[in-house]
Amino acid sequence: MPEPYAYFTTAEVADYLRLKERKVYDLVRQGQIPCSRATGKLLFPRQQIDLWVLSHLEGEQAQSASAPMVVAGSQDPLLEWAIRESGSDLAMLCQGSGDGVRRLLANKAMLAGIHLLDPATQRYNEPSELGLNGMRDLLVVRWAKRRQGLLVPADNPLNITGLKDLKRRDLRVAHRQPEAGAARLLNCLLHQAGIDNATVQWVPHPSLNEDDLALTISQGEADVGLGVQAAAHRLQLGFIDVCEEPFDLFMQRRSYFEPAVQQLLAFTSQLRFRERATLLGGYDVTELGNIMHNA
Repeated sequence: MPEPYAYFTTAEVADYLRLKERKVYDLVRQGQIPCSRATGKLLFPRQQIDLWVLSHLEGEQAQSASAPMVVAGSQDPLLEWAIRESGSDLAMLCQGSGDGVRRLLANKAMLAGIHLLDPATQRYNEPSELGLNGMRDLLVVRWAKRRQGLLVPADNPLNITGLKDLKRRDLRVAHRQPEAGAARLLNCLLHQAGIDNATVQWVPHPSLNEDDLALTISQGEADVGLGVQAAAHRLQLGFIDVCEEPFDLFMQRRSYFEPAVQQLLAFTSQLRFRERATLLGGYDVTELGNIMHNA
């Protein structure tokens, strides 16, 4: 059988939803149904139409209080910039991926940025592994793939070349809080490299986000730490590439259609967003907006 078209025409979406075309035009005019205009013609993304229908069938759960307009979870430089520049009015409270999961479950955040690796399966952001399989309206949207690596001073005075150097006794290693995605990734990378976590010369206190870790190295309080390339770029640090990881936005399905979220996602289609992603470095945004999980 041929693959279904990714977009409906007005007549097709009216037939799909069992509505009159006039009603579809009314919904478009009111901004209530997802659509786009190409060469003056209305097109309706099939995937988003299905989500829109499901978001109106939440039953008792849909009647609960809406989540506050907060983005929790892990800090991401590109996401932080896009939230500010899009005028979405979303607030940020980024204290690590683990904290984002908890806030999402407690309905204390509208979105949670997550990049959590499961060491057993080597898969990222699996709802069942994060304790989120009980959320029957969970939606996971791809934000970007990011380069993770070792952040070092710009001139790399200690000649750090890779993960194997983290066992050196002369290196002070910056680190994140235990529930952060970067902390979980680093522990996994150390295990793969055969480095005992206890032998690493960790700095006394964890950095609570990407910028804090980069600043710790920039100010000479640490010699190296694991972080994203964009954080290194912002503080003009050296960067030693290690791996690529997915960074996803977790939310309740009905939150996807909140004006603030739609405004943020619409902003990512602008040329200046793509230019910013390139400027920051280490981002692959070709999958941005793809639905990775729909409970």
